[in-house]
Amino acid sequence: MRWFVLIPLMILLTSTLQAHTFYKWVDEKGTVNYTDDYNSIPPAYRDQVEIEWVHEEGPTPPIQKMTPQKREETKTDIYGLGETYWRGKVRPWKEFLKTAETNYERAHQKFMGKAMEFSKKRFGSWSRTQYKMNIIELDKLKQEMIKYADQIAEAKEALEKISKEAREAKANPEWLE
Repeated sequence: MRWFVLIPLMILLTSTLQAHTFYKWVDEKGTVNYTDDYNSIPPAYRDQVEIEWVHEEGPTPPIQKMTPQKREETKTDIYGLGETYWRGKVRPWKEFLKTAETNYERAHQKFMGKAMEFSKKRFGSWSRTQYKMNIIELDKLKQEMIKYADQIAEAKEALEKISKEAREAKANPEWLE
């Protein structure tokens, strides 16, 4: 009875294929490069990497086409902070700025639309209550625009402060883009 369990188990274990992941890219000279370490791929080529799964029984990457790559040193500022740190510091403020600008533009369009509607009406065609409600609505839209303008100013100020810190730390300016 043990043999009936043991033999299929042994067959199953010996027949499993070992898969290896290789990354393939072509450099500026047209050389096809392979590696099994994603971190060894130069950053300039990471967006064109193709992933290849190679099984032990299957083909392996051609050895003659493999070119050794120097591992790029991690670049840092004078405090040892790198690209990840600086991009992480800038990203939330850029997103905040973009959202504030979008919201400001939307509020501005509503304000302008309401102002145009208001200017086309004759004073006597609205009741006193309608007139006051429209004034209140315009005032709310104006306050909303002011709020978003303040957010835009806050984000720009924060980004300028980060930019100044980066210059003082001798960080790569590209890290802030």
